[in-house]
Amino acid sequence: MLVRPVRAADAAAVGELLRQLGYPQDDPAATAARIESWNADPSSAAFAAEDGGVLGVVAVHVCPFFERPGAWGRIVALVVADGARGRGIGGRLVAAAESFAAGRGCVRMEVTSNDRREDAHAFYRGRGYIDQAGHSSRFLRDL
Repeated sequence: MLVRPVRAADAAAVGELLRQLGYPQDDPAATAARIESWNADPSSAAFAAEDGGVLGVVAVHVCPFFERPGAWGRIVALVVADGARGRGIGGRLVAAAESFAAGRGCVRMEVTSNDRREDAHAFYRGRGYIDQAGHSSRFLRDL
């Protein structure tokens, strides 16, 4: 299996993976444009796991701390194809995201996961991520 940067040509496969994650994609050209935009941002990266096709994708973004020196990385999206889970693909993608972040001075990683995704929570805990539920809250507002 190869972990490599996502390309605009991967838009259809990425769209299907995002659909499996619960984010339907209606326009492959728009998905390709977002991939290109993501690739043009030096603070962001997206990686695909490929083995006879794209089996998973992770997107990571680096954010500088405001209150102290350094930065933190955020996994914005991680999904492995339904039929490919349990084969170590997610772990390889997280490692790629963490390596990207560490290479840009990050000292911490963050990821959010829907409360209903208990398997994903176990996956992150198994990689040393600490569940912050009950310690902090997330607030959203559409603009």
